Amino acid sequence: MTPHRLTWQAAAVLTALAGCGGDGPDLNRLPAGVTQHSVTDYLATTAGTGATAAAQDLLTGGLGKTGLAAAAPAPADATAPTVAELRRNALHSNYRGLVDYTAGGGYGTFYGPHLDAAGAATGGEGLVPGREYLASIDDGSGAQRVTVAVQIPRSFDTSAPCLVLGPSSGSRGVYGAIGVAAEWALKRGCAVALTDAGKGMGLYDPADDTVHQIDGTRATRSAAGALSHFAASLTEAARSAFNAAFPNRLALKHAHSQQNPEKDWGRDTLAAARYALYALNQEYGATSFDGTTKEVRFTPRNTLVIAGAVSNGGAAVLRAAEQDTEGLIDGVVAGEPSAQPASTGGYGVRAGGTAVPAFGKPLFDYFTFANLYQPCAALAPSATMAEASTYNYIPTFGMAARAANRCGALAARGLLAGATTADQAADALARLRAYGWTADTDTMHNAHYGLGNAAIITMMYANAYGRFALDGNVCGLSLAAASAATGEVVPVAASAKAQSFATGNGTANGAPATVVYNDSVGGARSWAFGISPTSGTADLSLDSALCLRALATGMHPSSGAALTAASTPTLAQSQAVRAGMDEVLLNGDLRGKPAVIVAGRSDALIPVNHSARAYTAYNRLVEGGGTRLRYIEVTHAQHFDGFLPFPGFDNRFVPLHVYFLSAMDAMYAHLKSGTALPPSQVVRATPRGGLPGAAPALTTANVPPVSAAPAAGNAITFAGTTVEIPD
Repeated sequence: MTPHRLTWQAAAVLTALAGCGGDGPDLNRLPAGVTQHSVTDYLATTAGTGATAAAQDLLTGGLGKTGLAAAAPAPADATAPTVAELRRNALHSNYRGLVDYTAGGGYGTFYGPHLDAAGAATGGEGLVPGREYLASIDDGSGAQRVTVAVQIPRSFDTSAPCLVLGPSSGSRGVYGAIGVAAEWALKRGCAVALTDAGKGMGLYDPADDTVHQIDGTRATRSAAGALSHFAASLTEAARSAFNAAFPNRLALKHAHSQQNPEKDWGRDTLAAARYALYALNQEYGATSFDGTTKEVRFTPRNTLVIAGAVSNGGAAVLRAAEQDTEGLIDGVVAGEPSAQPASTGGYGVRAGGTAVPAFGKPLFDYFTFANLYQPCAALAPSATMAEASTYNYIPTFGMAARAANRCGALAARGLLAGATTADQAADALARLRAYGWTADTDTMHNAHYGLGNAAIITMMYANAYGRFALDGNVCGLSLAAASAATGEVVPVAASAKAQSFATGNGTANGAPATVVYNDSVGGARSWAFGISPTSGTADLSLDSALCLRALATGMHPSSGAALTAASTPTLAQSQAVRAGMDEVLLNGDLRGKPAVIVAGRSDALIPVNHSARAYTAYNRLVEGGGTRLRYIEVTHAQHFDGFLPFPGFDNRFVPLHVYFLSAMDAMYAHLKSGTALPPSQVVRATPRGGLPGAAPALTTANVPPVSAAPAAGNAITFAGTTVEIPD
């Protein structure tokens, strides 16, 4: 394999010669649709509280490796945090949201801001001085407001320019990839283009018509104007009516923007790349003849560009590669991607020599299925994770009775078999396995249902895919702050709303909004406390889950009858959702680009059969034997490294982040030096073991390296277009 395009020296010569054709050098122009908001120097040299911009850095907000491992500093005024305080704490929460920040779990030894590019401790706090360009991208409607932050470290090497594209994971804001793409890039002297890809912590409060501005501060819709990150599209009359009928409700951008932002994740990632090149040319381009405009120095032809991100960000970089007709991207690294193949035909997935029962289903399909069955399945013996209740860090300890009610209510509808809760739980778990989950994911079901992941995602994505307005209340669901004790809707706390740009992750995870079942018996309650009208029991709002499932399939789950114009949900609502689902499917054509997908075998959120394994096989069908995609599957790794500090996770699972970084290293060496990418393989990691909450420190024995020549029993191979995954 040849190194990146041209040698750096040859590329520089050709770029210079291109300006000698009579028209002079190209001038640097702000890309169309981009509004630049600020250019800020972050030049901290010692770690501290990062209370002001001058004390911050690009990576840690001035907190350094010590501050990232500690609790976030409180703002001086909880109800009016400053821009600098919001940025600092957003970096803190987003970093810790994606990695295990404990020393025993690998922070400070396998990754961390104070380790250099080779993994050696520098003896400092890992501060990265540099300049940050902040902008938003819009199609002219004012409704998209995609936020981009381009970070250029002082160590940027103009003689060997490199850029990493880091779209955020989940629904996170612009700093959502700070601990993954940005940390890897900045310590190598690469610039990084971070983007929320049209998601982000866009919290709108219809009660007072306030929004987040691009910098995270709050203002009224009218006062924010073009700086508004997101405001629901409601007339004043509609807003007034909604507030009267559904007081104290909230809206989130990913759910309620009516844009279906996922369809544009690739486009947004590519737009961030163009803006990043503009920023680099502003920094380092020569001043043109007019004395003000900069000349173009860096282009895709002479700048190494890696698109590397995880989860939804992983889907975004795959989509960007599929859509890259300009040659902006050189290589792709997708960690645990939500990769949704456009087809399940013409290829297959086999594990341990046996065809898997289901693969390649769209995300909303399998999430609505999980939303039905996970609470009941979590009661099965093989899915039990006693530490969740013993240590009281996941709310399943108070939900067992409601989960049993869910089992009974499903059985009463003919959707589960068994006369006892134990039998029903076993059947629910069997149904999940038949739908694409595996035994490796059993113990993760309790965590995902206890934290409401399926309830949150199905509600948000139903609204996003269907482009439903805030006042639509699809399936009787809305968003609001709720009492932790009773689930009743309460007014959002002023401090929680003011700080939510920093503390929230863009989803309805309770910071500050949660999913509310409006139609619960006795009045609106959060989904976890909801009493279904049809069962009359506290069954975790089963009626709403059945409605969401019907949106995905077009049929009533219990009867199998087709939806109609008069049904709940309506046929038109289901058709809108399914049309939105179709818009986000991937075509499998990476345009010959080298790519690495990394996923954990124990991922119960984005099961590998429906995503990483399926996309790998689909890509083989589309690109054939010449594909340059490699797939690394890690045993004993799951979706959320942020779970690993908790007892029961620490001794059961290993950090997948270690392998994302390894894949980035491999891609960099491949593009820069021509080093061969490692073959597709299963990496057999070993859990740390020990007592829950007291697992021994992570070592290389737990996370062995990816092999350049995997043993036959570990090699992922193909039989035609069927991917073969060894046990």
